[in-house]
Amino acid sequence: MWMDTKTEAKEASGNRASLRRCVLSGLLLCTGDMEHLDKYMQEKLFVMQLVVWGLRGVTRVILANNPLSGALILAALYWASPWQALLGTLGVLVSTLTAVIMGQDSAEVSGGLHGFNGMLVSLLMGVFSSAGDWYWWLLLPACLGSATCVFLSSGLSPVLERWDLPVAVFPFNIIIVLYLLCTGPDNPYFPHHPTTPPGLLEPNGTELIAVMLGIPLSVGQIFACGALGPSLLILGAVLLYSPLLAAHALLGSAVGTLVGKSPSVSAACGPLQKTQAISQALILLIL
Repeated sequence: MWMDTKTEAKEASGNRASLRRCVLSGLLLCTGDMEHLDKYMQEKLFVMQLVVWGLRGVTRVILANNPLSGALILAALYWASPWQALLGTLGVLVSTLTAVIMGQDSAEVSGGLHGFNGMLVSLLMGVFSSAGDWYWWLLLPACLGSATCVFLSSGLSPVLERWDLPVAVFPFNIIIVLYLLCTGPDNPYFPHHPTTPPGLLEPNGTELIAVMLGIPLSVGQIFACGALGPSLLILGAVLLYSPLLAAHALLGSAVGTLVGKSPSVSAACGPLQKTQAISQALILLIL
């Protein structure tokens, strides 16, 4: 009887250890670049491959490359604002499809390198628009701007490669600046919010709670998301891809938030400056 109980205990312990190994192996398969997924998707339908490429493009915004992280980021965006998430989804798909039609390098397309600029353009068009949510006319410039990013990226790459410089978000910056210059607050079809004159922002406080909340919120601002819950989900998506990348994102966010809360710059520093600090920390990690 005692031997039977001991054997059963050993079997239960072995089963628990096997279950832990299976769970750990499953988690490891979901981290990093998930290159095994590309091999699995090679013989699948083009639509399914396009979804994976688009999700990789979503994560390229934060210098990651994981489709599961991209799905979590999209879920966070739909949680925060379905209209903004729809614009972002449309942007990444249009730019990726444009790259496929233009015959861009297949490795770059499958890696999402032609999708993130289109997503950023469409997201920022929605943020700057003063026409409100579900303004369907905005889909037209979002699609055109996202597609144009691929043309700019293709044209700028040979030029910048001479100086060993990446194209990165240069196409996005060009398109969004041209869009804002061509439209305005009084545009009948594509109005956007007027630029806030310097000195009119309310000074920020220095409370500890505000600083702690500002750190994850600054991570969400990379995707123009200002809600705490979705921002934490975005941070979780970064953590899934790389804990080190998530640590650098938090470091850049903390530095930008603390600088923004200082009295000397509190009236001029906003989410953009914090987002730039995060981006610089991530770039330092990649370098």
